[in-house]
Amino acid sequence: MGQVDGRFAFDFYPLESEQHTRISRFFDHLREGRLTTTKCKACGVVLWQPRVVCSHCRSEEMEWIDLPREGTVFAHTAVLAGAPIGFEDEVPFVVAVIQLKGLDFRVVARIDDAKYEELHIGDAVRLKVITLADGRVWFRFVPAR
Repeated sequence: MGQVDGRFAFDFYPLESEQHTRISRFFDHLREGRLTTTKCKACGVVLWQPRVVCSHCRSEEMEWIDLPREGTVFAHTAVLAGAPIGFEDEVPFVVAVIQLKGLDFRVVARIDDAKYEELHIGDAVRLKVITLADGRVWFRFVPAR
């Protein structure tokens, strides 16, 4: 096991290429501005986060479906201190549980352009795709004002 400059590096964003993950299409869809997940063709269950095997019936026959770009805040909190490595300069920021329209599950995501004290349960939010310096993408939400 090797050492790099005597430091450890943590990266909270996943590797996105086909050679690194079997859900690379999720990231391709994000680049197109689409939030997607997988649905089992065998039993019809919609899975979050995207999967290659159904956690309900173990089928490997999955299809990609689009999720709503809008939702509402179900719960939220602020990260005021103790942020993960690499995020220290971004404190404070808001993290929320988002109820996407018409779905039985919720997603957890960061909320940009919002202060904790200005955000309320039930507030409308919409998808925001961010591009990292190295070209990878991830999703967040912003208030739908």
